[in-house]
Amino acid sequence: MDIVREVGDADKRIRPHIRETILEHSTAFSALGGGEVFFKLENLQHTGSFKARGALNKILSLPESECARGVVTASTGNHGAAVAFASRTVGARSIVFVPENASPTKLSIIKRLGADVHTYGTDCGESEIHARGYAKEHGLIYVPPYNDPKVVGGQGTIAVELTRQLERIDAIFVSLGGGGLISGIAGYLRSVLPDVEVFGCSPENSQVMIQSVRAGRILDLPSLPTLSDGTAGGVEADAITFELVRDLVDDFATVTEEQVKDTLRAFIDTHHLLIEGSAAVAIAAYLQRKEMFIGKNVVIVVCGANISLDMLKQVLAS
Repeated sequence: MDIVREVGDADKRIRPHIRETILEHSTAFSALGGGEVFFKLENLQHTGSFKARGALNKILSLPESECARGVVTASTGNHGAAVAFASRTVGARSIVFVPENASPTKLSIIKRLGADVHTYGTDCGESEIHARGYAKEHGLIYVPPYNDPKVVGGQGTIAVELTRQLERIDAIFVSLGGGGLISGIAGYLRSVLPDVEVFGCSPENSQVMIQSVRAGRILDLPSLPTLSDGTAGGVEADAITFELVRDLVDDFATVTEEQVKDTLRAFIDTHHLLIEGSAAVAIAAYLQRKEMFIGKNVVIVVCGANISLDMLKQVLAS
């Protein structure tokens, strides 16, 4: 897969429909470690998540005849909302399969954007398998959350913006689930800034990709409940992102649920912006290693904002 070409094509394709999100310098988090910390605010993207980029790129690349029949996907929430948004942009029908434990907040967003929502399975991996079968049976296009070159290319457009927004990037921290986001960003960023250090960040309770890379093969592992529902779940057996993550990511970090909670509260308190658990994971991972980046420019991708009101109350009260 030629990531640089995919990202470049994606940037031209989706640019009229996407926001170039702010890269915000954080005085508060810079002071904690002695480095210069910059937040890429994808929580301000359409649908409240970076996922709009990949979904738009995939759907806009389809022939009009295929779009007309409709598209299918599976998602814990953010990707489903992105597919619904992209489908509405081109006037296509969308069907989204979600696991039983999907966030009610994210489900309401998906429905509000016009998708038909169906529940299947207890894990996003189960939902994905079922959704693929449904799409094949009904002659519809399946839009993967991460396992597709067009999706990876779309997510990588974040890196195109970063190269315009900041001249020097020494390290970047990215939340890691299926690997689409970090693959696209790292693949493109390294073509411009070959010395940048890339860190993949997951909650301790769900780190399937990290453990798979360490084992040298994709593992079928259970995931425990986590505030980082956007990165939770399994990895498809044929995921193109496995080799990309293995080859492009310098190191991995895992964080506890308490660290996610503490970081989420700290970010909201200092930046007065809403973020979800998966975004707090990358920030918490940086805080674990902040002493490594004194005097360096560090970018942290704030990947989403879609946290439920009930969960937010629990986090703020604890």
